[in-house]
Amino acid sequence: MIRLENVSKNYGTFEVLKNCSTSVAKGEVVVICGPSGSGKSTLIKCINGLEPFDEGTIHVGDIDVGASSTNLSQLRAKTGMVFQNFELFPHLTIMQNLVLAQRKVLRRSEQEAEDKAIGLLRRVGLEDQRAKYPGHLSGGQQQRVAIARALAMDPLVMMFDEPTSALDPEMINEVLDVMGELAADGMTMLCVTHEMGFARRVAQKIIFMDRGEIIEDCSKDAFFQADRSERARQFLAKILHH
Repeated sequence: MIRLENVSKNYGTFEVLKNCSTSVAKGEVVVICGPSGSGKSTLIKCINGLEPFDEGTIHVGDIDVGASSTNLSQLRAKTGMVFQNFELFPHLTIMQNLVLAQRKVLRRSEQEAEDKAIGLLRRVGLEDQRAKYPGHLSGGQQQRVAIARALAMDPLVMMFDEPTSALDPEMINEVLDVMGELAADGMTMLCVTHEMGFARRVAQKIIFMDRGEIIEDCSKDAFFQADRSERARQFLAKILHH
Protein backbone atom coordinates (compact mmCIF):
# COMPACT_ATOMS: atom_id res chain seq x y z
CA MET A 1 0.00 0.00 0.00
CA ILE A 2 2.90 2.38 0.76
CA ARG A 3 6.33 2.31 -0.90
CA LEU A 4 9.28 4.58 -0.15
CA GLU A 5 12.38 4.32 -2.32
CA ASN A 6 15.58 6.19 -1.50
CA VAL A 7 13.80 9.15 0.10
CA SER A 8 16.03 12.00 1.29
CA LYS A 9 15.17 15.40 2.70
CA ASN A 10 17.32 18.36 3.73
CA TYR A 11 16.74 21.39 5.93
CA GLY A 12 19.44 23.61 4.49
CA THR A 13 22.69 21.72 5.06
CA PHE A 14 21.09 19.33 7.60
CA GLU A 15 20.02 15.99 6.11
CA VAL A 16 16.94 15.00 8.08
CA LEU A 17 16.17 11.90 5.97
CA LYS A 18 18.93 9.87 4.32
CA ASN A 19 18.10 7.42 1.54
CA CYS A 20 15.09 5.88 3.33
CA SER A 21 13.39 2.89 1.74
CA THR A 22 10.59 0.73 3.16
CA SER A 23 7.14 -0.61 2.34
CA VAL A 24 3.89 -1.14 4.22
CA ALA A 25 1.42 -3.83 3.22
CA LYS A 26 -2.36 -3.48 3.41
CA GLY A 27 -3.54 -4.20 6.94
CA GLU A 28 -0.02 -4.01 8.39
CA VAL A 29 0.66 -2.15 11.64
CA VAL A 30 4.11 -0.54 11.66
CA VAL A 31 5.66 1.19 14.68
CA ILE A 32 8.36 3.76 13.91
CA CYS A 33 10.66 4.44 16.84
CA GLY A 34 14.03 5.98 17.57
CA PRO A 35 15.65 8.82 19.49
CA SER A 36 14.41 12.40 19.31
CA GLY A 37 15.48 14.11 16.10
CA SER A 38 15.94 10.88 14.15
CA GLY A 39 13.47 11.84 11.40
CA LYS A 40 10.48 9.74 12.44
CA SER A 41 7.82 12.47 12.24
CA THR A 42 9.32 13.92 9.06
CA LEU A 43 9.10 10.50 7.42
CA ILE A 44 5.36 10.10 7.92
CA LYS A 45 4.69 13.76 7.05
CA CYS A 46 6.43 13.18 3.72
CA ILE A 47 4.07 10.27 3.06
CA ASN A 48 0.97 12.49 3.07
CA GLY A 49 2.60 15.55 1.53
CA LEU A 50 2.78 17.69 4.66
CA GLU A 51 6.55 17.87 4.10
CA PRO A 52 8.17 17.92 0.64
CA PHE A 53 11.16 15.65 0.05
CA ASP A 54 14.20 16.24 -2.12
CA GLU A 55 15.07 12.84 -3.56
CA GLY A 56 13.44 9.46 -4.08
CA THR A 57 9.83 8.40 -4.57
CA ILE A 58 6.82 7.74 -2.35
CA HIS A 59 3.70 5.94 -3.52
CA VAL A 60 0.46 5.52 -1.56
CA GLY A 61 -1.48 2.96 -3.55
CA ASP A 62 -1.26 4.26 -7.09
CA ILE A 63 -0.64 7.89 -6.00
CA ASP A 64 2.81 9.32 -6.67
CA VAL A 65 3.16 11.65 -3.68
CA GLY A 66 5.95 13.75 -5.16
CA ALA A 67 4.33 14.32 -8.56
CA SER A 68 3.38 17.93 -9.30
CA SER A 69 -0.01 16.73 -10.57
CA THR A 70 -0.96 15.02 -7.29
CA ASN A 71 -4.01 16.44 -5.53
CA LEU A 72 -2.72 16.78 -1.97
CA SER A 73 -6.20 17.23 -0.45
CA GLN A 74 -7.31 13.91 -1.92
CA LEU A 75 -4.05 12.27 -0.81
CA ARG A 76 -4.51 13.49 2.77
CA ALA A 77 -8.09 12.25 2.83
CA LYS A 78 -6.70 8.77 2.11
CA THR A 79 -3.87 9.07 4.65
CA GLY A 80 -5.49 9.97 7.96
CA MET A 81 -3.13 11.82 10.31
CA VAL A 82 -3.36 12.10 14.09
CA PHE A 83 -0.96 14.61 15.61
CA GLN A 84 0.72 14.91 18.98
CA ASN A 85 -1.29 18.01 19.95
CA PHE A 86 -4.72 17.00 18.56
CA GLU A 87 -5.00 19.93 16.07
CA LEU A 88 -8.76 20.23 16.55
CA PHE A 89 -10.48 23.49 15.63
CA PRO A 90 -11.12 25.10 19.05
CA HIS A 91 -13.98 27.31 17.82
CA LEU A 92 -15.97 24.38 16.43
CA THR A 93 -17.94 21.77 18.37
CA ILE A 94 -16.81 18.16 18.33
CA MET A 95 -19.52 17.37 15.78
CA GLN A 96 -18.49 20.30 13.58
CA ASN A 97 -14.86 19.18 13.73
CA LEU A 98 -15.85 15.80 12.30
CA VAL A 99 -18.27 17.14 9.69
CA LEU A 100 -16.23 19.96 8.15
CA ALA A 101 -13.70 18.04 6.03
CA GLN A 102 -16.34 15.50 4.98
CA ARG A 103 -18.42 18.35 3.54
CA LYS A 104 -15.54 20.33 2.01
CA VAL A 105 -13.32 17.55 0.64
CA LEU A 106 -15.59 14.54 0.16
CA ARG A 107 -18.69 16.65 -0.72
CA ARG A 108 -20.93 14.61 1.52
CA SER A 109 -24.38 15.91 2.39
CA GLU A 110 -24.91 17.39 5.84
CA GLN A 111 -26.97 14.39 6.93
CA GLU A 112 -24.49 11.86 5.57
CA ALA A 113 -21.56 13.62 7.25
CA GLU A 114 -23.39 13.87 10.58
CA ASP A 115 -24.41 10.21 10.49
CA LYS A 116 -20.81 9.23 9.83
CA ALA A 117 -19.58 11.48 12.64
CA ILE A 118 -22.06 10.12 15.20
CA GLY A 119 -21.12 6.54 14.34
CA LEU A 120 -17.42 7.26 14.81
CA LEU A 121 -17.93 9.19 18.04
CA ARG A 122 -19.88 6.21 19.31
CA ARG A 123 -16.98 3.97 18.29
CA VAL A 124 -14.47 5.98 20.34
CA GLY A 125 -16.87 6.34 23.28
CA LEU A 126 -17.66 10.04 22.91
CA GLU A 127 -21.09 10.26 21.30
CA ASP A 128 -22.42 12.14 24.33
CA GLN A 129 -19.73 14.83 23.94
CA ARG A 130 -20.61 15.90 20.39
CA ALA A 131 -22.05 19.33 21.31
CA LYS A 132 -19.04 20.33 23.40
CA TYR A 133 -15.97 22.26 22.27
CA PRO A 134 -12.47 20.70 22.35
CA GLY A 135 -11.41 22.85 25.30
CA HIS A 136 -14.13 21.22 27.41
CA LEU A 137 -12.64 17.73 26.96
CA SER A 138 -9.64 16.02 28.54
CA GLY A 139 -6.51 15.43 26.48
CA GLY A 140 -7.34 11.77 26.02
CA GLN A 141 -10.85 12.62 24.86
CA GLN A 142 -9.52 15.21 22.41
CA GLN A 143 -7.12 12.68 20.94
CA ARG A 144 -9.94 10.16 20.50
CA VAL A 145 -11.92 12.88 18.70
CA ALA A 146 -8.90 13.49 16.46
CA ILE A 147 -8.82 9.78 15.61
CA ALA A 148 -12.55 9.82 14.81
CA ARG A 149 -12.09 12.91 12.63
CA ALA A 150 -9.37 11.18 10.60
CA LEU A 151 -11.49 8.03 10.25
CA ALA A 152 -14.43 10.11 8.97
CA MET A 153 -12.53 10.54 5.69
CA ASP A 154 -12.47 6.74 5.11
CA PRO A 155 -8.67 6.65 4.87
CA LEU A 156 -6.68 3.81 3.34
CA VAL A 157 -4.07 4.21 6.07
CA MET A 158 -3.92 5.88 9.49
CA MET A 159 -0.74 7.60 10.63
CA PHE A 160 -0.07 8.61 14.23
CA ASP A 161 2.65 11.10 15.17
CA GLU A 162 3.43 10.41 18.85
CA PRO A 163 -0.30 10.47 19.71
CA THR A 164 0.17 9.90 23.44
CA SER A 165 3.23 12.06 24.19
CA ALA A 166 1.17 15.12 25.20
CA LEU A 167 -1.16 13.15 27.48
CA ASP A 168 -1.18 12.61 31.21
CA PRO A 169 -0.22 9.01 32.03
CA GLU A 170 -3.72 7.95 33.03
CA MET A 171 -5.10 9.08 29.65
CA ILE A 172 -2.62 7.15 27.51
CA ASN A 173 -4.33 3.76 27.67
CA GLU A 174 -7.70 5.08 26.48
CA VAL A 175 -6.04 6.29 23.27
CA LEU A 176 -3.91 3.16 22.82
CA ASP A 177 -7.04 1.02 23.30
CA VAL A 178 -8.76 2.80 20.39
CA MET A 179 -5.63 2.35 18.25
CA GLY A 180 -5.50 -1.32 19.18
CA GLU A 181 -9.13 -1.77 18.12
CA LEU A 182 -8.35 -0.17 14.75
CA ALA A 183 -5.44 -2.55 14.28
CA ALA A 184 -7.65 -5.52 15.18
CA ASP A 185 -10.15 -4.37 12.54
CA GLY A 186 -7.44 -4.54 9.86
CA MET A 187 -6.61 -0.85 9.45
CA THR A 188 -3.22 -0.15 7.88
CA MET A 189 -1.33 1.93 10.45
CA LEU A 190 2.00 3.75 10.85
CA CYS A 191 2.62 4.83 14.42
CA VAL A 192 5.48 7.03 15.58
CA THR A 193 5.61 6.18 19.27
CA HIS A 194 7.80 5.27 22.23
CA GLU A 195 5.06 3.05 23.66
CA MET A 196 6.94 -0.23 23.36
CA GLY A 197 4.22 -2.17 25.16
CA PHE A 198 1.83 -1.11 22.39
CA ALA A 199 4.47 -2.10 19.80
CA ARG A 200 4.85 -5.57 21.32
CA ARG A 201 1.09 -6.08 21.47
CA VAL A 202 -0.11 -4.64 18.16
CA ALA A 203 2.68 -4.08 15.61
CA GLN A 204 3.69 -6.54 12.92
CA LYS A 205 6.79 -4.56 11.93
CA ILE A 206 9.19 -2.14 13.63
CA ILE A 207 11.16 0.59 11.86
CA PHE A 208 13.99 1.98 13.99
CA MET A 209 15.51 5.28 12.88
CA ASP A 210 18.60 7.19 13.94
CA ARG A 211 20.03 10.40 12.46
CA GLY A 212 17.69 10.30 9.49
CA GLU A 213 18.42 6.71 8.50
CA ILE A 214 16.37 3.54 8.77
CA ILE A 215 18.62 1.32 10.86
CA GLU A 216 16.18 -1.54 11.45
CA ASP A 217 13.21 -2.60 9.32
CA CYS A 218 12.08 -5.96 10.60
CA SER A 219 9.35 -7.97 12.25
CA LYS A 220 8.34 -7.18 15.80
CA ASP A 221 9.74 -10.49 17.04
CA ALA A 222 13.11 -9.90 15.37
CA PHE A 223 13.37 -6.37 16.76
CA PHE A 224 12.86 -7.39 20.38
CA GLN A 225 15.42 -10.19 20.19
CA ALA A 226 19.03 -9.77 21.27
CA ASP A 227 20.62 -9.89 17.81
CA ARG A 228 19.42 -6.44 16.71
CA SER A 229 21.83 -3.57 15.97
CA GLU A 230 23.92 -2.03 18.75
CA ARG A 231 22.18 1.35 18.32
CA ALA A 232 18.75 -0.26 18.71
CA ARG A 233 19.95 -2.15 21.79
CA GLN A 234 21.13 1.10 23.38
CA PHE A 235 17.80 2.79 22.61
CA LEU A 236 15.71 -0.04 24.01
CA ALA A 237 17.90 -0.38 27.10
CA LYS A 238 17.13 3.25 27.96
CA ILE A 239 13.47 3.28 27.09
CA LEU A 240 12.55 -0.10 28.61
CA HIS A 241 14.50 0.71 31.75
CA HIS A 242 11.88 3.35 32.54
